[in-house]
Amino acid sequence: MEFFKHNTQIDFMAQRKGAALLSTVLFIISLVVLFINGLTFGLDFTGGTQVQLKFADSVNIEDIQTKLARAGFPEATVVSYGTSKEVLVTLVSSDTKEGIQSTDAQAALVKKVVSALPGAILEEVSSVGSQVGKEMTTKGLIAVIVALLGTMVYIAFRFDFRFAIGSTVALIHDPILILGIFSYLHVEFNLVALAAVLTVIGYSLNDTIVIFDRVRENFRKLRKANPIEVMNQAINQTLSRTIMTSALTLTVVLALFFLGGTSLHGFALALIIGIVIGTYSSIYVAGSLAIWLGLDREHLVPTPKIVDSTP
Repeated sequence: MEFFKHNTQIDFMAQRKGAALLSTVLFIISLVVLFINGLTFGLDFTGGTQVQLKFADSVNIEDIQTKLARAGFPEATVVSYGTSKEVLVTLVSSDTKEGIQSTDAQAALVKKVVSALPGAILEEVSSVGSQVGKEMTTKGLIAVIVALLGTMVYIAFRFDFRFAIGSTVALIHDPILILGIFSYLHVEFNLVALAAVLTVIGYSLNDTIVIFDRVRENFRKLRKANPIEVMNQAINQTLSRTIMTSALTLTVVLALFFLGGTSLHGFALALIIGIVIGTYSSIYVAGSLAIWLGLDREHLVPTPKIVDSTP
């Protein structure tokens, strides 16, 4: 099954300058939004206390938020958890900001939260110290950097350093745009969202590698074609596969976003953005940058050695 004919001849590289301008503008806007708003870090990174509560009837999130604000928790985050009768309250106490919260202080905090919400039944309490949160932030950043460096080294050895630079820029481009949207929408960024960002890096890389492999193959077959023609041909040949893979994956992720509950919104949103942007960057960022860096046939196809048989 193919959405596009195998001999499709769309000139993708003709739009590379416009795509470069669009990517640059979106990248700068994302950085500015991140600088102004920052990220709304979840409990995993900030440290704090998370209280799971259950009610006899369905509850209104805004009403619970108002009651908690009156009780002295104006910065508390309340989300539905599982059903409309269960909520998850996340808050940071002054003790947690200073360090690891004591058992007595945590018990008093939880009691105050439950008292502020008549009819609430305490189900579970979890707490993360600020030191642990800082370690999570550091390790998360290291994980992203290691993933990018490992990818760059692999592609440099497997293909060419021009492809390595192009793919790495594309892989930096995708997470920054995701984080920019998270920052603009004030969506909580936690370890689950970080896992989604790392997943997007792998997903985008998969499309990029498929295109790069076809480029190398076409350089061997199309001996009279220039690099732009070879790149266009490779993208067209893999276009049907790219669209089918992205569309099917996006269908599953959309189901997670709308039906998976609030706790999965950050994860699903990051994947939705990442699939769309990753497909775009595989075509217009990674490939276009490789062309701009001077990619040529000799970089991928070894020059045959001339053996002199003269005695």
